[in-house]
Amino acid sequence: MQRQVKAVYMRGGTSKGVFFRDDWLPADPSIRDRVLTRVIGTPDPYGQQIDGLGGATSSTSKVVILSPSARTDCDVDYRFGQVAIDRPLIDWSGNCGNLTAAVGPFAIAQGLVTPACDGMVKVRIWQANIQAKIIAHVPVSGGEVVEDGCFMLDGVAFPAAEIAIEFVQPAADDPSAGSAMFPTGHMLDVLDLPGVGQIEATLINAGNPTIFVDAARLGLTGTELQKDVNGDADLLRRVEDIRALGAVRMGLAASADEATANRPHTPKLAFVAAPAEYIASSGARVEKSSVDLNARIFSMGKLHHAMTGTGAVALAAAAAVPGTLVSRVLQQPKQSLRFGHPSGRLEVGATAEIRDGGWVVTTVRMSRSARRLMEGVVLVPEQAFG
Repeated sequence: MQRQVKAVYMRGGTSKGVFFRDDWLPADPSIRDRVLTRVIGTPDPYGQQIDGLGGATSSTSKVVILSPSARTDCDVDYRFGQVAIDRPLIDWSGNCGNLTAAVGPFAIAQGLVTPACDGMVKVRIWQANIQAKIIAHVPVSGGEVVEDGCFMLDGVAFPAAEIAIEFVQPAADDPSAGSAMFPTGHMLDVLDLPGVGQIEATLINAGNPTIFVDAARLGLTGTELQKDVNGDADLLRRVEDIRALGAVRMGLAASADEATANRPHTPKLAFVAAPAEYIASSGARVEKSSVDLNARIFSMGKLHHAMTGTGAVALAAAAAVPGTLVSRVLQQPKQSLRFGHPSGRLEVGATAEIRDGGWVVTTVRMSRSARRLMEGVVLVPEQAFG
């Protein structure tokens, strides 16, 4: 026996996920998560998610839940879940900046937002996981979301309509709230890792909690692709050790073991380097002169095929503030940034200002695209509801 559950399969940016309205799912969170993992095909000891809709990568093992917002300043509440592949775990601790691009189109298509007119419709999103406001500008014609267009996003094979996204105050500036942009109070920290030594890092909470380190400190150049990194078990183990230690320093986990076991999605670890020419995964050449720096990010224990959306938010925020490792690589702060990633290039912008003697990033802007891939019902075995 299987049950039918309404669902929409969507691409957002360089990620894919299964989208639901909250009233399409069981109200009990434990049953809901069991259903969602079964939809994706987790846990899969073979690491392929063959018996589900997941694509066996961190970019394709994701779920999204939307509901009308209880807030007067937002239209919808948005929850993002990163689904583990080999164990029955959904990490609800962060956001997916790529799938954020699909939230506005989904909200309009499902009647959660009714456009007053055609043109660029503003959808005000409350990202419940991280208590942040996001604004998506979605093109609409005849009351329908416009999905076709000529906007090209490196990492996506086909053009689509452009969706501009604004992350409003991506980190709170009140340390007592536990979400300060620099949780340690420093723009540059030193992590002391047994067997590795001291590693300089910027620990920043913007978009998602993110740790930035210098590529050279990992023995890398910043021009690597997935094939250069994801087969190196020793490197991946060292990266996870740094990430877990950073999670403890940021106050996100009581121990490194806890961070690895229960919080694999955040914080992310990224590495940056000065501009250098390389061949992207598409075969296109990325010229040194076309970027301000090169950046790579790890997601769920592997090098990401492009750049996570929230990683781009954190990178833009760190680039705009003097004294961070990112602005040091840039040799000066920048509020408009072009960077190279494994699939090509991306542009992001951040607005930063000083408040009460400290730096605050008020807005991060970037463009993505989104498209519905399939809509209808997903079939879920009855035992997932038991």
